[in-house]
Amino acid sequence: MKVNSMSPDAYIQMALQLAYFRDAGKFNLTYEASMTRLFREGRTETVRPCTIESTEWVKAMESKDTNIETKYELLLTAAKQHQKGYQNAMCGKGIDRHLFCLYVVSKYLEVDSPFLKEVLSEPWKLSTSQTPHGQTSLINLKKHPNCISAGGGFGPVADDGYGVSYIIAGENLLFFHISCKRSSPKTNAARFAKQIEKALADMKNLFLERKKLQAQKNGSM
Repeated sequence: MKVNSMSPDAYIQMALQLAYFRDAGKFNLTYEASMTRLFREGRTETVRPCTIESTEWVKAMESKDTNIETKYELLLTAAKQHQKGYQNAMCGKGIDRHLFCLYVVSKYLEVDSPFLKEVLSEPWKLSTSQTPHGQTSLINLKKHPNCISAGGGFGPVADDGYGVSYIIAGENLLFFHISCKRSSPKTNAARFAKQIEKALADMKNLFLERKKLQAQKNGSM
C-alpha cells in the first residue's frame, strides 16, 4: 500500500466503498471513527469515506470503458481526499461533533432546527473502524502469530447496514470483522466478506496491470 504512496487506512476504506457498492448497488453514508487524542479528553470524531472522489473511482472501476491509468489516478485522488478528511478529523476540524454540539445547544435553548434534525437522523449504512494492534510489548506477535485476534468493533447502526472493523496486522495480514442483522433481507455478512475480498483483489490487479503497462511503455522508449 505504502509502496504505491497510499495510506493503508485509505486503501482499505476505498476497498470497502467498492465492496459496498457492489453489494448494495448504490452509495450510502459511511462512518469511520477517528481519535482526537491531540486534545485533552479527546474522544472520537467522524470521518466520511464516501466522498465525491471515492464515488468517481468506484464508478470507474465498474466501467469497462475506463482505462487502467484513469482508474489508478482516480484511486490516488480518492485516497488523498480520504487521508485529508481523516487528518482534519484528528485535528478538530471534523463536522459531525460540531453539528451534534449545535443540536444539543438548540435543545437547551428550545430552538427547533429542521436542518439539524435531518442531518443527524440520516442512517449510516456502513459503520467502520480500524482496530489498532500491537498495543503491548509483552507479546511478540511475530513469534506468536496465534495470539493475533480478528478483534471486533462497531456493529451495524442501521437495521439494513453493516458494521466492519479491520486490523492491519502486518505486511501480509489483514483481519476483517463483519456484522449485520439477521433480520434484514438486504444484508449478509458472508456475502459482503466475499465482496471485500474481491475488491481487494481487483485493486491489487489494478496496480499490477499499471506496473506492467509502465514497464512496456518504458521498454518501447
